[in-house]
Amino acid sequence: MAALTVSAASTSAGAPALPALSDIAAAHARVAPHVHRTPVMASRSLDALAGARLYFKCENFQKVGAFKARGATNAVFSLSDDEARRGVVTHSSGNHGAALAYAAARRGIRAWVVMPETAPRIKQDNVRGFGATIRFCAPTPQARAAACDEVQRETGATLIHPYDDARVIAGQGTAALELLEDVPDLDAIVAPVGGGGLLSGTAIAAKGVRPAVRVYGAEPANADDAWRSFASGRVEPVNPATTIADGLRTPLCPRTLAALRANVDAIGLASEAGVVAAMRATWERMKIVIEPSSAVPLAALVERTLDLAGARVGIVLSGGNVDCDRLPWQP
Repeated sequence: MAALTVSAASTSAGAPALPALSDIAAAHARVAPHVHRTPVMASRSLDALAGARLYFKCENFQKVGAFKARGATNAVFSLSDDEARRGVVTHSSGNHGAALAYAAARRGIRAWVVMPETAPRIKQDNVRGFGATIRFCAPTPQARAAACDEVQRETGATLIHPYDDARVIAGQGTAALELLEDVPDLDAIVAPVGGGGLLSGTAIAAKGVRPAVRVYGAEPANADDAWRSFASGRVEPVNPATTIADGLRTPLCPRTLAALRANVDAIGLASEAGVVAAMRATWERMKIVIEPSSAVPLAALVERTLDLAGARVGIVLSGGNVDCDRLPWQP
C-alpha cells in the first residue's frame, strides 16, 4: 500500500471556494476565546516505532474532545446577528454535532442536529448536553439531507455542513497554525482524512505559513475513498468495508478534494491491525486517550505507507472520544 502523490497542477477547475491563509488567521482570532490552545506532546518510544521525530498536536484535549470544535465555532461566530437569531442546523452522528451544539450554546443561539435513528445513546446525550435539539432520520444520506431541509424551511436556520463549508475548513486549519507556531521547523505534517475538512484546513494553513513543509493525509485501507479520489480527480464512493476508525467513513466533497489535490503531497493507508496497534501504543506510552481515527497517521508511518524516516513530523491527533467499554484490544 504505497502512498499516492499528485501535483498541484492537477487540481480540478471550477471547484467551490476555499479559505485562504488570511481566513484561517482570522478564524484563529475568532475562535481563541472559545476553544483550547491544545498542547504539543512527544514520545521517544513512538519516535522509535515510526523512525522519525514526532510532535503530536493533541486535539483529543479540545472542547467536545475533538478538533471539530474549531470549525463549528468559527462558522457560528462568522454568522451575522440576523442569521444567528434564526439558529443553525447540521447533520452528524458524531463529533461535529456536539461541536455545533457547543458553539451555538457559546453564542446563545438555537441549534438543531439531524442524527440517524441508529446513533448511539452516548452521542445523543453529548448533543443534548449542550442544549441542541435532535431531529432523527433514517440512516441514509437522502433522509439526512431531507431532514436538514425541513428544519431550514421551518426555522430559517443556517446549515453548517460538517466539512463542505469554507468557514468550517478555516476553523480546522487553526490547529496547524498553532502547531507550526510551537514547532516551526517541521519537515512534514500528517492528519487523518475522512470528509477532508481537517486535512484541507491543515494543508492550506501549513503551505501558507511554510511552503516547503510537506503535508500528508492518512486513512484506513478499508475506507480508502480519499486515496482513490486523490488519484482519479473525482469524488469516489466509500466502499462497503468497515473500519474501526468510524470518524473516517465519510467521502470527500468537490471542495475538499480540490483543496487536497492543490495542497497535499500524498495520502497513506493503514491496516486495521495497524490502527489498533498505534492506538494502543499511544495510550500505553503517552498515557493519553485517543480514538481510532487519531491513530491512523501513526499507523501509516509505522507501516511505512508514508515513509518519513528521519524527518520531524507533526501529527494532528484529531480526537479522544471513545467508548471505554468497547476498546478494540479487549476480548
